[in-house]
Amino acid sequence: MKRFVIAILSFTFILSLSIGPIATSAQPSEKPQDYLIGFKTGVDKQEVSNIKQLGGKVKHQFKYMNVVQAKLSSKAVEALQKNPNVAYVEEDASVQAYGQTTPWGIPAINADDVQASGNSGSGIKVAVLDSGISASHEDLQVAGGASFVDGEPDPFNDENGHGTHVAGTIAGVNNSLGVLGVAPSADLYAVKVLSSSGSGSYSGIAKGVEWAIDNNIDVVNMSLGGSRGSTTLQQAMDNAYQQGVLLIAAAGNEGSKGKKNTIGYPAKYTSVVAVGAVDESLNRASFSSVGEELEVMAPGADIYSTLPGNTYGSYNGTSMASPHVAGAAALILAEDSSLTNQEVRSLLNSTTTPLGDAFYYGNGFINVQEAINAATTTFAVAQ
Repeated sequence: MKRFVIAILSFTFILSLSIGPIATSAQPSEKPQDYLIGFKTGVDKQEVSNIKQLGGKVKHQFKYMNVVQAKLSSKAVEALQKNPNVAYVEEDASVQAYGQTTPWGIPAINADDVQASGNSGSGIKVAVLDSGISASHEDLQVAGGASFVDGEPDPFNDENGHGTHVAGTIAGVNNSLGVLGVAPSADLYAVKVLSSSGSGSYSGIAKGVEWAIDNNIDVVNMSLGGSRGSTTLQQAMDNAYQQGVLLIAAAGNEGSKGKKNTIGYPAKYTSVVAVGAVDESLNRASFSSVGEELEVMAPGADIYSTLPGNTYGSYNGTSMASPHVAGAAALILAEDSSLTNQEVRSLLNSTTTPLGDAFYYGNGFINVQEAINAATTTFAVAQ
């Protein structure tokens, strides 16, 4: 309907021009443009004089090149192109800074609106249980960490890249370069539980979660998972949750197989928020796992973020969706640090935008601005 109205308006505008007053023979004068004129030999006074005679305005004569910057009309350009001593005449093209990119997921969950209000997650500790974080990256600030991978003791060296990508989505610094994270001022902690090959163990994850408890971490992101349950792993998750840590995990990339539950562990545990992935149209990504434990959906397709070596790139996966929720949780806690992990979880779930069948979409797509609004009204009244 909108396109139809635009088409009608466009037709009306064109029609009004055709039946309007007859134009006079006088036409508006052409606006001169800036050009760069390259000469085959040196630029002498005669060449400069020729430009001026053609109505051009010389703005600069380069010292180490036979080039003149001048403002010219199109007729002057044509005349100069016929000059045997002129090598070329080109427009003085404009450039702009390669500034910071805001990945589509940030405004999609309304994190940009929250940041605009002055909340960027400051003071909230977020641990990234992953392949480490490249702490030397220009767009990341890592506050600390630990490694639980045999033979890879440095949590600040990410040879896989997965953890660094996840970290950028959570807290890519708000500066003039790279990418912007959901909670750019949150304190990032690199907890290495995955090796350079991207593999790890349940024992390593359990150690990482216990480290998070000991170091008063507020939010733990786990963009990882396995297909089998573990009593030890579940106990580690339950302990952390009971200690007030909010646990966020990727639901998995096993896709859907009818009504078969494909969610992995630890996302499948009740003490963990299971996160599925949607694309930019808010359709469930084909790889996103499904099941009764699925809680919320977040951006997980074509997500642009940080990579080792001060580089950037786009990844797909529920691994990319989970850090959006972890960052959102950091923003909610930064707004009100008195909230418990259970209250933050409830806010994330109760303020989602429903997308469809809960088996495939959980409670829906997260909206961090609505979650903060709800916190202000719900818990302010309760207190």
